[in-house]
Amino acid sequence: MKAMQITAVCQLTPDSEALTLSELPVPVPRPNELLVKVAVCAVCHTELDEIEGRTPPPYYPMVPGHQVVGTVVDIGDVVTKFNPGDRVGIAWIFSACGTCQFCCDGFENLCAAFQATGRDVNGGYAEYMVINENFALAIPDVLTDEAAAPLLCAGAIGYRSIKLAGIRDGQALGLTGFGASAHLVLKMVRCEYPNTEVYVFARNPEERAYALELGAVWAGGTEDKPPRKLVAIIDTTPVWKTIVHALEHLQPKGRLVVNAIRKENQDKDYLSNLDYPLHLWLEKEVKSVANVTRRDVDEFLQLAARLNLQPDVQLYCLEEANRALCDLKFRRVKGAKVLKIGIDTD
Repeated sequence: MKAMQITAVCQLTPDSEALTLSELPVPVPRPNELLVKVAVCAVCHTELDEIEGRTPPPYYPMVPGHQVVGTVVDIGDVVTKFNPGDRVGIAWIFSACGTCQFCCDGFENLCAAFQATGRDVNGGYAEYMVINENFALAIPDVLTDEAAAPLLCAGAIGYRSIKLAGIRDGQALGLTGFGASAHLVLKMVRCEYPNTEVYVFARNPEERAYALELGAVWAGGTEDKPPRKLVAIIDTTPVWKTIVHALEHLQPKGRLVVNAIRKENQDKDYLSNLDYPLHLWLEKEVKSVANVTRRDVDEFLQLAARLNLQPDVQLYCLEEANRALCDLKFRRVKGAKVLKIGIDTD
Protein backbone atom coordinates (compact mmCIF):
# COMPACT_ATOMS: atom_id res chain seq x y z
CA MET A 1 0.00 0.00 0.00
CA LYS A 2 1.01 3.63 -0.45
CA ALA A 3 1.73 5.68 2.66
CA MET A 4 3.32 9.01 3.55
CA GLN A 5 5.81 8.71 6.42
CA ILE A 6 7.67 10.95 8.86
CA THR A 7 11.27 9.76 8.76
CA ALA A 8 12.95 12.40 10.96
CA VAL A 9 12.29 15.66 12.78
CA CYS A 10 12.64 18.71 10.52
CA GLN A 11 11.58 22.35 10.44
CA LEU A 12 9.14 23.08 7.65
CA THR A 13 9.78 25.72 5.02
CA PRO A 14 7.20 26.87 2.43
CA ASP A 15 8.43 24.22 -0.01
CA SER A 16 9.30 21.39 2.42
CA GLU A 17 9.00 17.73 1.47
CA ALA A 18 8.89 16.57 5.09
CA LEU A 19 7.01 13.32 4.39
CA THR A 20 8.29 10.47 2.26
CA LEU A 21 6.03 8.46 -0.06
CA SER A 22 6.58 4.75 0.70
CA GLU A 23 5.27 1.31 -0.23
CA LEU A 24 4.31 -0.66 2.90
CA PRO A 25 2.66 -4.03 3.48
CA VAL A 26 -1.06 -3.91 4.21
CA PRO A 27 -1.41 -4.41 7.99
CA VAL A 28 -3.03 -7.60 9.27
CA PRO A 29 -5.73 -7.07 11.93
CA ARG A 30 -5.26 -8.75 15.29
CA PRO A 31 -8.22 -10.64 16.84
CA ASN A 32 -9.87 -7.47 18.20
CA GLU A 33 -8.98 -5.16 15.31
CA LEU A 34 -10.54 -3.88 12.10
CA LEU A 35 -8.67 -3.45 8.84
CA VAL A 36 -9.88 -0.16 7.37
CA LYS A 37 -9.46 0.93 3.76
CA VAL A 38 -8.90 4.66 4.15
CA ALA A 39 -11.09 6.93 2.04
CA VAL A 40 -10.03 10.31 3.46
CA CYS A 41 -7.80 11.71 6.19
CA ALA A 42 -8.01 15.34 7.28
CA VAL A 43 -4.82 17.29 7.96
CA CYS A 44 -4.23 18.69 11.46
CA HIS A 45 -1.79 21.18 12.99
CA THR A 46 -0.69 18.37 15.30
CA GLU A 47 1.02 16.79 12.30
CA LEU A 48 3.20 19.92 12.18
CA ASP A 49 3.99 19.40 15.87
CA GLU A 50 5.00 15.81 15.14
CA ILE A 51 7.18 16.71 12.17
CA GLU A 52 8.86 19.66 13.88
CA GLY A 53 9.56 17.75 17.09
CA ARG A 54 7.20 19.35 19.61
CA THR A 55 5.38 16.03 20.07
CA PRO A 56 7.51 13.60 18.08
CA PRO A 57 6.71 9.94 17.39
CA PRO A 58 8.41 7.40 19.67
CA TYR A 59 10.10 5.84 16.63
CA TYR A 60 10.64 6.38 12.90
CA PRO A 61 9.33 6.00 10.31
CA MET A 62 5.76 6.85 11.32
CA VAL A 63 2.61 7.28 9.24
CA PRO A 64 0.80 10.39 10.56
CA GLY A 65 -2.90 11.22 10.35
CA HIS A 66 -5.69 10.96 12.91
CA GLN A 67 -8.88 12.21 11.25
CA VAL A 68 -9.64 9.08 9.26
CA VAL A 69 -12.79 7.88 7.52
CA GLY A 70 -12.84 4.57 5.70
CA THR A 71 -14.53 1.23 5.14
CA VAL A 72 -13.96 -1.96 7.11
CA VAL A 73 -12.56 -4.59 4.74
CA ASP A 74 -11.50 -7.30 7.23
CA ILE A 75 -12.05 -8.07 10.91
CA GLY A 76 -10.26 -10.06 13.59
CA ASP A 77 -11.64 -13.30 15.00
CA VAL A 78 -13.26 -11.80 18.12
CA VAL A 79 -14.69 -8.58 16.63
CA THR A 80 -18.43 -8.17 17.27
CA LYS A 81 -19.16 -4.45 16.82
CA PHE A 82 -18.45 -4.00 13.12
CA ASN A 83 -18.65 -5.95 9.88
CA PRO A 84 -16.90 -5.69 6.53
CA GLY A 85 -18.54 -2.90 4.56
CA ASP A 86 -19.21 -0.68 7.59
CA ARG A 87 -18.01 2.91 7.43
CA VAL A 88 -15.96 4.01 10.44
CA GLY A 89 -14.02 6.95 11.75
CA ILE A 90 -10.70 6.90 13.60
CA ALA A 91 -9.78 9.84 15.81
CA TRP A 92 -6.71 11.03 17.78
CA ILE A 93 -7.46 8.55 20.58
CA PHE A 94 -6.12 5.21 19.32
CA SER A 95 -6.23 3.46 22.70
CA ALA A 96 -6.22 3.88 26.48
CA CYS A 97 -5.79 1.34 29.27
CA GLY A 98 -9.44 1.29 30.36
CA THR A 99 -8.57 0.40 33.97
CA CYS A 100 -6.82 3.42 35.54
CA GLN A 101 -8.73 5.94 37.67
CA PHE A 102 -8.89 8.46 34.81
CA CYS A 103 -10.38 5.90 32.43
CA CYS A 104 -12.87 4.70 35.04
CA ASP A 105 -13.95 8.29 35.76
CA GLY A 106 -14.57 9.05 32.08
CA PHE A 107 -11.31 10.90 31.47
CA GLU A 108 -9.54 8.41 29.23
CA ASN A 109 -7.97 11.39 27.47
CA LEU A 110 -5.75 11.77 30.57
CA CYS A 111 -4.72 8.10 30.78
CA ALA A 112 -0.96 7.62 31.18
CA ALA A 113 -1.16 4.82 28.59
CA PHE A 114 -3.02 7.01 26.06
CA GLN A 115 -1.87 6.28 22.51
CA ALA A 116 -2.39 8.79 19.72
CA THR A 117 -3.27 7.75 16.18
CA GLY A 118 -0.57 8.80 13.75
CA ARG A 119 1.93 9.67 16.46
CA ASP A 120 2.33 6.58 18.65
CA VAL A 121 1.05 4.15 16.00
CA ASN A 122 0.65 4.38 12.23
CA GLY A 123 -2.25 6.56 11.14
CA GLY A 124 -4.31 7.54 8.15
CA TYR A 125 -1.89 9.05 5.62
CA ALA A 126 -2.06 5.62 4.00
CA GLU A 127 -4.33 3.39 1.99
CA TYR A 128 -5.04 1.05 4.93
CA MET A 129 -4.76 1.06 8.72
CA VAL A 130 -5.91 -1.01 11.69
CA ILE A 131 -7.87 0.01 14.79
CA ASN A 132 -9.24 -1.79 17.85
CA GLU A 133 -12.99 -2.22 17.37
CA ASN A 134 -13.63 -0.40 20.68
CA PHE A 135 -11.92 2.74 19.42
CA ALA A 136 -13.54 2.86 15.98
CA LEU A 137 -16.51 5.20 15.59
CA ALA A 138 -19.62 4.80 13.47
CA ILE A 139 -20.10 7.68 11.01
CA PRO A 140 -23.69 8.96 10.65
CA ASP A 141 -25.06 8.27 7.18
CA VAL A 142 -25.88 11.93 6.50
CA LEU A 143 -22.20 12.94 6.69
CA THR A 144 -20.03 12.48 3.61
CA ASP A 145 -16.48 11.17 4.03
CA GLU A 146 -15.01 14.61 3.30
CA ALA A 147 -17.34 16.32 5.77
CA ALA A 148 -16.85 13.75 8.53
CA ALA A 149 -13.04 13.67 8.54
CA PRO A 150 -12.37 17.16 10.01
CA LEU A 151 -15.08 16.55 12.59
CA LEU A 152 -13.05 13.73 14.15
CA CYS A 153 -10.44 16.09 15.61
CA ALA A 154 -10.88 19.74 14.63
CA GLY A 155 -14.59 19.44 15.37
CA ALA A 156 -14.41 17.11 18.37
CA ILE A 157 -11.65 19.08 20.09
CA GLY A 158 -13.67 22.24 19.44
CA TYR A 159 -16.69 20.53 20.98
CA ARG A 160 -14.66 19.65 24.09
CA SER A 161 -13.35 23.22 24.21
CA ILE A 162 -16.88 24.60 24.26
CA LYS A 163 -17.78 22.23 27.09
CA LEU A 164 -14.70 23.30 29.07
CA ALA A 165 -15.47 26.97 28.40
CA GLY A 166 -18.79 26.44 30.20
CA ILE A 167 -20.64 29.22 28.39
CA ARG A 168 -24.41 29.68 28.47
CA ASP A 169 -26.54 30.99 25.65
CA GLY A 170 -26.16 34.76 25.47
CA GLN A 171 -22.68 34.93 26.99
CA ALA A 172 -19.97 36.48 24.81
CA LEU A 173 -17.34 34.09 23.43
CA GLY A 174 -13.99 34.83 21.83
CA LEU A 175 -12.05 32.68 19.36
CA THR A 176 -8.35 33.28 18.85
CA GLY A 177 -7.14 31.90 15.52
CA PHE A 178 -9.56 30.88 12.80
CA GLY A 179 -8.53 27.62 11.19
CA ALA A 180 -10.22 24.24 10.91
CA SER A 181 -11.24 23.93 14.57
CA ALA A 182 -12.32 27.53 15.20
CA HIS A 183 -14.50 27.73 12.10
CA LEU A 184 -16.36 24.63 13.28
CA VAL A 185 -16.71 26.07 16.79
CA LEU A 186 -18.30 29.19 15.31
CA LYS A 187 -20.72 27.09 13.28
CA MET A 188 -21.62 25.06 16.39
CA VAL A 189 -22.15 28.14 18.54
CA ARG A 190 -24.38 29.80 15.96
CA CYS A 191 -26.65 26.73 16.09
CA GLU A 192 -26.51 25.74 19.75
CA TYR A 193 -26.12 29.18 21.38
CA PRO A 194 -28.06 31.50 19.03
CA ASN A 195 -27.91 34.48 21.40
CA THR A 196 -24.15 34.24 21.99
CA GLU A 197 -22.03 36.83 20.24
CA VAL A 198 -18.73 35.50 18.88
CA TYR A 199 -15.65 37.71 18.64
CA VAL A 200 -12.75 36.46 16.50
CA PHE A 201 -9.07 37.37 16.79
CA ALA A 202 -7.04 36.36 13.72
CA ARG A 203 -3.84 37.67 12.16
CA ASN A 204 -4.93 37.11 8.58
CA PRO A 205 -7.44 39.60 7.04
CA GLU A 206 -8.92 36.78 4.93
CA GLU A 207 -9.60 34.74 8.07
CA ARG A 208 -11.25 37.75 9.71
CA ALA A 209 -13.47 38.29 6.69
CA TYR A 210 -14.35 34.60 6.67
CA ALA A 211 -15.30 34.74 10.36
CA LEU A 212 -17.66 37.64 9.73
CA GLU A 213 -19.13 35.75 6.79
CA LEU A 214 -19.89 32.80 9.10
CA GLY A 215 -21.60 34.99 11.70
CA ALA A 216 -19.02 36.51 14.03
CA VAL A 217 -20.15 39.94 15.29
CA TRP A 218 -16.59 41.31 15.34
CA ALA A 219 -13.22 40.25 13.94
CA GLY A 220 -9.89 41.90 14.69
CA GLY A 221 -6.19 41.17 14.82
CA THR A 222 -4.72 39.02 17.55
CA GLU A 223 -3.58 42.14 19.45
CA ASP A 224 -6.73 44.22 18.88
CA LYS A 225 -9.12 45.14 21.69
CA PRO A 226 -12.70 43.88 21.25
CA PRO A 227 -15.61 46.23 21.98
CA ARG A 228 -16.53 44.34 25.18
CA LYS A 229 -15.06 41.98 27.76
CA LEU A 230 -15.72 38.30 27.10
CA VAL A 231 -16.99 35.48 29.33
CA ALA A 232 -14.71 32.90 27.67
CA ILE A 233 -12.09 32.72 24.94
CA ILE A 234 -10.97 29.57 23.11
CA ASP A 235 -7.42 29.85 21.82
CA THR A 236 -6.62 27.60 18.82
CA THR A 237 -3.28 29.12 17.81
CA PRO A 238 0.20 27.54 17.98
CA VAL A 239 1.78 30.62 19.64
CA TRP A 240 2.09 32.08 23.15
CA LYS A 241 1.40 35.79 22.75
CA THR A 242 -2.28 35.17 22.00
CA ILE A 243 -2.67 33.77 25.53
CA VAL A 244 -1.46 37.02 27.07
CA HIS A 245 -3.79 39.14 24.95
CA ALA A 246 -6.75 36.82 25.52
CA LEU A 247 -6.42 37.05 29.31
CA GLU A 248 -6.57 40.83 29.03
CA HIS A 249 -9.91 40.61 27.19
CA LEU A 250 -11.69 38.39 29.74
CA GLN A 251 -14.22 39.74 32.19
CA PRO A 252 -13.94 38.86 35.92
CA LYS A 253 -14.31 35.07 36.40
CA GLY A 254 -13.66 34.69 32.67
CA ARG A 255 -12.13 31.49 31.36
CA LEU A 256 -9.44 30.95 28.73
CA VAL A 257 -9.45 27.50 27.13
CA VAL A 258 -6.23 26.62 25.30
CA ASN A 259 -7.03 24.20 22.49
CA ALA A 260 -3.59 22.93 21.47
CA ILE A 261 -1.48 19.81 21.95
CA ARG A 262 1.70 21.93 21.92
CA LYS A 263 2.72 25.56 21.53
CA GLU A 264 5.63 26.64 19.37
CA ASN A 265 8.60 28.16 21.19
CA GLN A 266 9.58 31.16 19.08
CA ASP A 267 7.56 33.67 21.16
CA LYS A 268 7.66 31.92 24.54
CA ASP A 269 9.38 34.95 26.10
CA TYR A 270 6.15 36.85 25.49
CA LEU A 271 4.84 35.26 28.70
CA SER A 272 7.11 37.64 30.62
CA ASN A 273 4.55 40.33 29.71
CA LEU A 274 1.97 38.77 32.01
CA ASP A 275 0.81 41.33 34.55
CA TYR A 276 -1.11 39.87 37.48
CA PRO A 277 -3.72 42.64 37.95
CA LEU A 278 -4.32 43.02 34.20
CA HIS A 279 -4.25 39.40 33.07
CA LEU A 280 -4.98 37.02 35.96
CA TRP A 281 -6.64 38.81 38.86
CA LEU A 282 -10.39 38.70 39.56
CA GLU A 283 -10.60 34.90 39.47
CA LYS A 284 -9.85 34.40 35.80
CA GLU A 285 -9.16 30.78 34.81
CA VAL A 286 -6.92 29.05 32.30
CA LYS A 287 -7.75 25.50 31.19
CA SER A 288 -5.99 23.32 28.64
CA VAL A 289 -7.66 20.80 26.37
CA ALA A 290 -5.90 17.44 26.57
CA ASN A 291 -6.80 15.13 23.71
CA VAL A 292 -10.37 13.85 23.31
CA THR A 293 -12.39 10.93 24.62
CA ARG A 294 -14.39 8.55 22.45
CA ARG A 295 -17.52 10.04 24.00
CA ASP A 296 -16.51 13.54 22.83
CA VAL A 297 -16.12 12.36 19.26
CA ASP A 298 -19.29 10.26 19.21
CA GLU A 299 -21.42 13.01 20.78
CA PHE A 300 -20.05 15.57 18.37
CA LEU A 301 -20.66 13.38 15.32
CA GLN A 302 -24.29 12.98 16.37
CA LEU A 303 -24.58 16.74 16.95
CA ALA A 304 -22.99 17.51 13.58
CA ALA A 305 -25.41 15.15 11.86
CA ARG A 306 -28.39 16.73 13.63
CA LEU A 307 -27.28 20.26 12.81
CA ASN A 308 -26.11 19.35 9.29
CA LEU A 309 -22.78 20.88 10.26
CA GLN A 310 -20.67 21.02 7.12
CA PRO A 311 -17.01 22.01 7.37
CA ASP A 312 -15.46 23.88 4.49
CA VAL A 313 -12.77 21.64 2.98
CA GLN A 314 -10.01 21.73 0.42
CA LEU A 315 -9.10 18.36 -1.09
CA TYR A 316 -5.63 16.98 -1.84
CA CYS A 317 -4.54 13.53 -3.00
CA LEU A 318 -2.29 11.45 -0.73
CA GLU A 319 0.82 12.32 -2.70
CA GLU A 320 0.06 16.02 -2.09
CA ALA A 321 0.29 15.67 1.70
CA ASN A 322 3.46 17.79 1.85
CA ARG A 323 1.72 20.62 -0.01
CA ALA A 324 -1.28 20.37 2.31
CA LEU A 325 0.98 20.67 5.37
CA CYS A 326 2.79 23.69 3.91
CA ASP A 327 -0.55 25.29 3.02
CA LEU A 328 -1.64 24.74 6.62
CA LYS A 329 1.47 26.33 8.10
CA PHE A 330 2.21 29.13 5.66
CA ARG A 331 -0.72 29.86 3.37
CA ARG A 332 -3.67 29.55 5.70
CA VAL A 333 -6.21 28.40 3.13
CA LYS A 334 -9.59 28.74 4.82
CA GLY A 335 -11.41 25.77 6.31
CA ALA A 336 -10.02 22.24 6.66
CA LYS A 337 -7.60 20.35 4.44
CA VAL A 338 -8.45 16.74 3.57
CA LEU A 339 -6.42 14.05 1.82
CA LYS A 340 -8.60 11.96 -0.47
CA ILE A 341 -6.79 8.64 -0.66
CA GLY A 342 -6.41 7.01 -4.06
CA ILE A 343 -8.06 9.89 -5.92
CA ASP A 344 -6.44 12.49 -8.13
CA THR A 345 -7.98 15.77 -6.96
CA ASP A 346 -7.04 17.53 -10.19
